[in-house]
Amino acid sequence: MTTFADRLARFAAGCRDGGLPAEVARDAVGRVRDVLGNCLAAHAEETEGGPVAAVRHVAGHAEEAGEGPGGPVAAVRRVVAGWGGTAGAAAIGLPYGLPAPSAALVNGTLAHALDFDDTHLPSVLHPSASVVPAALAAAEDAGAGGAALLAAVAAGDEVCVRLGLASYLPELRNSLFFEKGLHATSICGTIGAAVAAGLLYGLDEEGIASAIGVAASMGAGLLEANRTGGTVKRVHCGWAAHAGVTAATLAREGLTGPPTVLEGRFGFFAAYLDGRHDADALLAGLGERWEVVRTAYKPYPANHFTHPAIDCALALRARGLDPDDIEEIELGAPAPALRTIAEPHEEKISPRSPYHAKFSGPYTVATALLGGGGLGVYLDDFAELHPRRLALAARVRCVADDRASELFPMSFGAVLRVRVRGGATLTHRVDSSRGGPDNPLSPGELALKFRLNAARALPAKAVAALDRRIAALATAPSCAGLARLG
Repeated sequence: MTTFADRLARFAAGCRDGGLPAEVARDAVGRVRDVLGNCLAAHAEETEGGPVAAVRHVAGHAEEAGEGPGGPVAAVRRVVAGWGGTAGAAAIGLPYGLPAPSAALVNGTLAHALDFDDTHLPSVLHPSASVVPAALAAAEDAGAGGAALLAAVAAGDEVCVRLGLASYLPELRNSLFFEKGLHATSICGTIGAAVAAGLLYGLDEEGIASAIGVAASMGAGLLEANRTGGTVKRVHCGWAAHAGVTAATLAREGLTGPPTVLEGRFGFFAAYLDGRHDADALLAGLGERWEVVRTAYKPYPANHFTHPAIDCALALRARGLDPDDIEEIELGAPAPALRTIAEPHEEKISPRSPYHAKFSGPYTVATALLGGGGLGVYLDDFAELHPRRLALAARVRCVADDRASELFPMSFGAVLRVRVRGGATLTHRVDSSRGGPDNPLSPGELALKFRLNAARALPAKAVAALDRRIAALATAPSCAGLARLG
């Protein structure tokens, strides 16, 4: 019997042994560049005590970014330093090497820390923040070259998003993971990371299938932090990368997973999704129709559900809207997204921390209306909870919009209606947010995002050198040092 894991393992091995289509190979280069840029920016934020490390007191309590000084990444670094072990791979911000699983934990935490990572639709998960850190760590540990790294990234990302697609239920117009409060990014990302690492460690099809089977017992993540705070979500992708590399190394040493780990009576789909899944979405056209190339890059460092509202606000600002004239704002968003960006109302109009503000429809709309940096709203706009933005956020009312709900989650749409002094109402609607499959960022915009992010941690010459090295990965004999500062 050929199982689901067997099919995925055969596909993955084919990516390594038979090569990638040119479009997919170019896409994998872009995924590596975007993740490394995000990691470098997150390192700089943490080092400088930026929004990742901020504290704000609300209603007599504090939302703190990790135990002890720094933030979540600093906490992770302290933990892995205590673990010790044989150095095998670099972790951004550390002057010494770590065991590959530990390096993947640090870099995966950095990759997701700023909520700037790519998003696949309609699975609504972020594949590369788990898969790329795992692949970088395993590639350096195994002494693999750039072509092998790109094949691993492409295969791992594709498996990750295919698992997410299998959870999408048309009758719900949503992923069942999301409906159940499960973080598909970390759950599916663990398996994608295991596939990527398994390829780089030289596992054959049987070994990759076992890595999938082992990793399926390791994935986890809950979404409640999106609603009410807590810093654990920023570690979800780091843990997925760590678990994926660990699963692959265990499989390399002979640990086996159940053959029917995905479709079995007590397998992945039964445990996480009550047995409701789309097998065709997982397996049909595997290796011929690539879902990963449809994965959207984020222009703004905020929860993706806020992006169409940011687009609307930026458009109204460009039309000359004066924020001082605003009396009331109505944000119409997809009904499923309101649980993340609009509820609880009191938390969203007065976020607990700058990081929490990234999940607030009202606060991100206010930020865009007042003007931001980067590609429209940037990291510096979340450096603090600015009183003027909070005052404007308090005027935002979030409602379900039928048209945006109908489009969701194939695309993220929104409508913004702003009543100004004198009684006039200004309106702007977006059906596909900037950066999405129907409205992709240009090569120039992607290059600018990388340069801005990397420059927060590296001098200009080092940024340019890293960019050139990433661009040449397809023929690079080594991946060592990609995740090392300087």
